[in-house]
Amino acid sequence: MVNNLETKIEKERIILVGVRNRNNEETFDESMIELKNLAKTAQGEVVNELTQNLQEIDRRTVIGKGKMEELLELVDTYEADVVIFNHELSPRQANNIAEVVGVKVIDRIQLILDIFAMRAQSKEGKLQVELAQLNYLSQRLSGGYGLAMSRQRGGIGTRGPGETKLESDRRHIRYRISLIKKELKQVEAHRERQREKRKQSKVFQIGLIGYTNAGKSTLLNLMTAAQTYEEDQLFATLDPLTKKWRLPTGMNVTLTDTVGFIQDLPTQLIESFQSTLEESRGVDLLLHVVDASNSNRQQHEKTVLGLLNDLQMEHIPMLTVYNKADKLIGDFHGTLYPNVLISAKEASSKDILTDNLIHAMMEVMTPYDFDLATSQSKELYALKNETLLLSEEYDEEKNIYHVKGFARNDSIWASWQEKTEEEEF
Repeated sequence: MVNNLETKIEKERIILVGVRNRNNEETFDESMIELKNLAKTAQGEVVNELTQNLQEIDRRTVIGKGKMEELLELVDTYEADVVIFNHELSPRQANNIAEVVGVKVIDRIQLILDIFAMRAQSKEGKLQVELAQLNYLSQRLSGGYGLAMSRQRGGIGTRGPGETKLESDRRHIRYRISLIKKELKQVEAHRERQREKRKQSKVFQIGLIGYTNAGKSTLLNLMTAAQTYEEDQLFATLDPLTKKWRLPTGMNVTLTDTVGFIQDLPTQLIESFQSTLEESRGVDLLLHVVDASNSNRQQHEKTVLGLLNDLQMEHIPMLTVYNKADKLIGDFHGTLYPNVLISAKEASSKDILTDNLIHAMMEVMTPYDFDLATSQSKELYALKNETLLLSEEYDEEKNIYHVKGFARNDSIWASWQEKTEEEEF
């Protein structure tokens, strides 16, 4: 009983603030809903929201003077612990607002960084989060804002290095950033060696991408029984995970799950998570997982495609997987092609997705058609494991196997077929 009471007391009470203007007119409502979900994911309790329509954001306090008075009244009435703005705040803006309301003031970026600090499990993930936080906060350790941050005792927006008061000395932070970068280089070198091994093994690589909470981890578990963490939360997965998967044809492929994308993903995270995103940059095919039931589905698609372009991954072939079909009401028409509609919660979807995935793989692979002698059993076994072997017919008269299928363009089978065709010619 006492534990439940303590849990309620520890949960910070939050007021959200957003400004609608001509730059965010189309995405504002969805962005505020998303901010609320982010606050809940950070284990806070949203007690109220304050919004304002402005042509231009106020340079001093983001919102106007009258709204600032209203915000102060809301903070007092609801005994709020923190105010979260749905905009990036400059150090001066954050300090000006905090002086008026008298409680902790953070922005959307700090909130996302905070959630990443909660979610990171691997050494690399924790280092990348800390690097992103330090890069973000080092620019704000000046004047009243730096002082306010140094006095914070923890809670939302201060997890990770925030809990140690950030050692609010710029020299110390620069030193810590330097150490983290050195450690990350070592981890990245190890990850690069793993990627090179996968490339050398000629394994077909598939990357799972998509808006946060679209169901990527659930999909990975459906296809590979990976038993990864899956929950109806934003950023349920942070650390990349690569699993092997054997197709019905016998071919071995890998599936890599990565962090979900989101509107206005902090640039600090994109920069800090380059090595993690590299896991998807070198894949042969992308599975773009989309929550088909989300009312802002097309905006989510636009966000993901925009980030893929920023990450120079737009050239990679892609199959869009419209997920959560079980939540749909009425007819559904996808906007991205090729696509497949499934529910990762239903076992029957595995066969549906597998068939569509194999077809998508055939579109990006090289077809082969040649003969193998019966003595080449080792080669036939390798074909089944390393390529998409669609048929093998035994010719009793010639005592050979006639094989047809598809292989990666750089695989030994594609080059071997070219050599065979040249010899026949």
